[in-house]
Amino acid sequence: EVRLVESGGGLVQAGGSLRLSCAASGFTFHDYTIAWFRQAPGKEREGVSCISSSDGGTYSADSVKGRFTISTDNAKNTVYLQMNSLKPEDTAVYYCAAQKDFKMPADMTKNLEVRHYDYWGQGTQVTVSS
Repeated sequence: EVRLVESGGGLVQAGGSLRLSCAASGFTFHDYTIAWFRQAPGKEREGVSCISSSDGGTYSADSVKGRFTISTDNAKNTVYLQMNSLKPEDTAVYYCAAQKDFKMPADMTKNLEVRHYDYWGQGTQVTVSS
């Protein structure tokens, strides 16, 4: 059974940092693309960053480039999202998602679309106060 468990969310002041973790189990980790999405109240779920566990390729949304970094520890089957210089508009529930690499578009800029992912975690709340 594929399982994704997020942790590391919390309340932080603007300008602060948080590191989210996504612990994966039930599948061959290095064959998958793992992504972080977020959803703020009343808004659609949007892609934040993704990483291919097989080759380490990454892609991030323009809104977080230079502030958020996605990384993976294949030995621990865990993906991290280091979030720096947080802004109030980063407030959302953050989800990790997984999909087999061969099912992902060749163009990695398209890998932050919700429709490509079959497996989802339960989410972790990030709140950034001003």
